[in-house]
Amino acid sequence: MLTTTKGIVLHHFKYGEKSVIAKVYTEDFGLQSYILNGVRNKKSKNKAVYLQPLSLVEINAAHKEKKGLERVKNIQLDYPFNTIPFDIGKSSIAFFVAEVLYKSIKEEESNAFLFDFLYHSIKMLDLAEDGYANFHLLFLANLTKHLGFYPQKPISLSSSKVYFDLQEGCFVNLQPFHNAFVEPPISRLFFDVFGTNFDAMERLKLTHKQRKMLLSTLLNYYSLHLSNFDNLKTLDILEEVLN
Repeated sequence: MLTTTKGIVLHHFKYGEKSVIAKVYTEDFGLQSYILNGVRNKKSKNKAVYLQPLSLVEINAAHKEKKGLERVKNIQLDYPFNTIPFDIGKSSIAFFVAEVLYKSIKEEESNAFLFDFLYHSIKMLDLAEDGYANFHLLFLANLTKHLGFYPQKPISLSSSKVYFDLQEGCFVNLQPFHNAFVEPPISRLFFDVFGTNFDAMERLKLTHKQRKMLLSTLLNYYSLHLSNFDNLKTLDILEEVLN
């Protein structure tokens, strides 16, 4: 039975001479693998442009109860990007975010809260006129709410000497006995990142050095709480472009 669902493209790779397999996080079915036949053929209606990282699409396909590769009948853009493909900073963030999601999301079932968060976050990146250099930091911080390891966070930090325990996911006043923690100066910035919404990301003033340290800390946090989360291929490009 053919069904139509919205989706977010995370990754795709060649399959045969003219087709591709695409990993898409869908609104109705969670993470799905789709075969798109002839997508690399110039005459195909299923244009490869629809498969750019984080493309917001609408897919018509036959979804079976048994999980596996699904064959797409039609794919089209649900929301055409205005700026992401044409802005090197935004496109670098999009490639990075897509790889993070590809490595972290494994659910093959619907999750309305996660899908809405992703869909609206991506639109906010596309619509942001400026001040989006911290978008990837806020995205990583907010994504932890949906992945199950959002930090135990006090309302405010009463002490200037506070550590973030990466292993336990909490802010503490005493240095942990293990090595998976963040020193006080970066811990306070870490606290600020987790307390900032996308609509206020311009107010988060960070230097290039601070941004790089925070990104490294967030990725360490992810690698401690997710299996096989390492070797991000898009990280170097992101840092080079934003810095």
